[in-house]
Amino acid sequence: MDLNLAPKNWRGLIRPRGLEVDRETLSETYGRFFAKPLERGFGVTIGNSLRRILLSSLQGVAITTIKIDGVMHEFSSLPDVQEDVTDIILNLKEVRFKMYADGPKTVTIDKKGPGAVTAADIQVDDSVEVLNPTQHIATLGKEGRFKAELKLEFGKGYVSAESVRREDLAAGVIPLDSFFSPVRKVNYTVSHARVGQRTDYDNLEMEVQTDGSVRPEDAVAFADPSRSLEDHVGGDFAVVADFNAGTDHTPRPDPDVVANAG
Repeated sequence: MDLNLAPKNWRGLIRPRGLEVDRETLSETYGRFFAKPLERGFGVTIGNSLRRILLSSLQGVAITTIKIDGVMHEFSSLPDVQEDVTDIILNLKEVRFKMYADGPKTVTIDKKGPGAVTAADIQVDDSVEVLNPTQHIATLGKEGRFKAELKLEFGKGYVSAESVRREDLAAGVIPLDSFFSPVRKVNYTVSHARVGQRTDYDNLEMEVQTDGSVRPEDAVAFADPSRSLEDHVGGDFAVVADFNAGTDHTPRPDPDVVANAG
């Protein structure tokens, strides 16, 4: 491989200043980000890469198993409880947590009727925070009672209940489909950006929504596609790293842009 060719191949590429954030709309759970100008086609490439990494590669917390008093499987029902166990599990999967210590961690619920059971009724210590305490879990009648143990774990992506070996679980412990990602939604659009007289560059705009356990700007910073790619292929980039050392990579202007701007 002729490393002397590498600098020439990368000269003249238009690069953005970085990923800028819209401070006016930024919140603990929502952020809008912009990157321009990008070379034509790079908007889709970078946008799609960021979206996939954000949705699948960031670690989060989810309920992985549940044990409900008086219940042996998810197709059961509880006396004087409006929802059946299947519906209760669906509601529990919507509860989002933030853990400040290594898992796994077991938290509990024990509530008597009448009234509603919400995520605020989950008993936690200082190492666990319930992010959406108003999330509905169950509705209890006068004689109803809901007592359960929930196991919280760190993970990434989606893990189905079928992947858990049920024979390894104690009697009455029900595995849950677990969606660990703290990023709930990612949208991106690509439009035209102007540099000098040229309008065929890309402008990337992204919207990121999280569950509150990680701020949108922190999620995007972690999801740097170049870092993720290097982490995956490791030593295959050693020759590139060796070449980069001691080489001046100061961005050089596109000659066409300079000429048009003049």
